[in-house]
Amino acid sequence: MLIIGIAGGTGSGKTTVVRKMIESLPVGEVVLLPQDSYYKDSSHVPVEERQNINFDHPDAFEWSLLSKHVMMLKEGKSIEQPTYSYLTCTRQPETIHIEPREVVIIEGILALCDKKLRNMMDLKIFVDADPDERLIRVIQRDVIERGRTAEAVMERYTRVLKPMHLQFIEPCKRYADLIVPEGGSNAVAIDILTMYIKKHLKNEE
Repeated sequence: MLIIGIAGGTGSGKTTVVRKMIESLPVGEVVLLPQDSYYKDSSHVPVEERQNINFDHPDAFEWSLLSKHVMMLKEGKSIEQPTYSYLTCTRQPETIHIEPREVVIIEGILALCDKKLRNMMDLKIFVDADPDERLIRVIQRDVIERGRTAEAVMERYTRVLKPMHLQFIEPCKRYADLIVPEGGSNAVAIDILTMYIKKHLKNEE
């Protein structure tokens, strides 16, 4: 089994990199664990206080459950991946049944942050992008997908996203085996990653 961690700032193009890699690989060989699924449940927090939760801080995640699930997959056991609602900031009753596969990708802003999880990874990738480009992507995404105003997104960017990026996400770069500049538009880097995984899959046959 090949365990890959893919980290990078909000709006850096991580999801695009992952999607393009998965599209280039044999069907059924890859399982994706989005770090966002492992946000701690906040149903005990009063509704009006939930918007104050800092989702870009390492403390927002249930690292122990994510590590446990990776270990179970490594041991050949299936897992029930949690699902999380951004709208209510709560973990949902539904889970996603996941069977072990030859390649496991853990993707999220802080995927390389936790030492225990990092030590399980065979390949660590950091997707890098210019801060201005990331801000533009975040505005576009949050306005379209999450119904926020551009002003609200920019206010949150300067108050939360930028300081958290500098404090926790950017330092994870030093743990990466590979840094992918230009995110999802870096076709060469995505090709190299895909070739690396295909070679691993061939060796396992």
